[in-house]
Amino acid sequence: MQFPKMSRIRQKFDAPIVADIPATTQRETSRMIAQRGMLEGQSVAVATGSRGVSNIGLIVHNTVISLQNAGLKPFIVPAMGSHGGATPEGQLRVLAHYGIDEENMGCPLKSDIEPELIAETEDGLPVYVDKNALGADHIVVVNRVKPHTDFEGDIGSGLMKMLAIGLGKQKGASFYHGAVFEYGFERMITSVARHVVARANVAFGLAIVENAYDETAHVIGVPAEELEARERELFKESKRLMPRLPFDEMDVLIVDEMGKNISGTGMDTNLIGRRMQNFEDEPKTPQILRIFVRDLTPESEGNAVGVGLADFTTSQLVEKINTHYTYVNSITGMSPQKSRIPVHFSSDREVIEAALSTIGMTRPEDARVVRIKNTLKVGEVEISEILTQELAQREDLELVAGAAPMVFDSNDMLASL
Repeated sequence: MQFPKMSRIRQKFDAPIVADIPATTQRETSRMIAQRGMLEGQSVAVATGSRGVSNIGLIVHNTVISLQNAGLKPFIVPAMGSHGGATPEGQLRVLAHYGIDEENMGCPLKSDIEPELIAETEDGLPVYVDKNALGADHIVVVNRVKPHTDFEGDIGSGLMKMLAIGLGKQKGASFYHGAVFEYGFERMITSVARHVVARANVAFGLAIVENAYDETAHVIGVPAEELEARERELFKESKRLMPRLPFDEMDVLIVDEMGKNISGTGMDTNLIGRRMQNFEDEPKTPQILRIFVRDLTPESEGNAVGVGLADFTTSQLVEKINTHYTYVNSITGMSPQKSRIPVHFSSDREVIEAALSTIGMTRPEDARVVRIKNTLKVGEVEISEILTQELAQREDLELVAGAAPMVFDSNDMLASL
């Protein structure tokens, strides 16, 4: 089979960036400490999660430094629902992948998978919160604000979700995902998070917004009473800045890696146009006929939730799947369909040939193919030769390297992107 030749292009996005992350983080944290009247000697639980947020270790570290400089006593708690196999040790390992450990952070980490029940929402949902966080004088949540991978709304994955699902641990996360079938994601998240804010000594949040190049665009301190309203505003900014694929119609998308550090579903559903979520509509764009995901990131520790979003994968990815981690996460999230194992072969060449043989009457060499590293990094991508014909009409795309054959190694695996 004749494969299409591939060219390298650069996408041009509006991309604000934080020039000095440590200074900005410390300034915003100090501003919040003063505004909230936090007192010397008080304990502070700093909640952070399992996503591969750009510069997350640096941001959390400088949050801790500011708290310590004010005479406060911070410690870090994992706020990641059922991730890390829903064990205290597993969740600490997930944080360690991002450099968040006691040695690097300069403060204790406390991990406990069993939460406490503190309230009940108007819909009858139990409100669970991490035990260690509840025992602190204050709670600070640090998280990225972005559109959620499971639903479309005016709020997504951010501070509110971390308060509800992240600090709710596996017990809360499982219950809340089940409630989605009845009430929907946004209602569930906001109703639970409001009770956490009201009853759990939440002081403030540090909201992180990223640009389309996976860089830190904003770090903003948000007092507890403004969390919901401010997050809705930041959600709009995040949506404006989010990355996208260069074309809306593709025959084949090749994704070099997926993983929990990249997205909650391994691949960002907003970018690939596949949600596979019960009671939620599929995105209208992009329209991709076949998706091939090549590998699983080490940071995922075998958690391959989201692999079912692809049509094809490799045997090497399948062999890396930790079924316990994957199944616990997918069952907790009420989405076992996203953990189905796609058609897979031992080499990239075999998979690409299979994918190109399932795109209808289009000749393989004329296929509309895009290749990306992962769904966070789409600043530079590869596109097939036929797509380069559209570059002349696109001011947002720049040719970096002209058309060349796909390069495979001795094992018929694609060369590094």
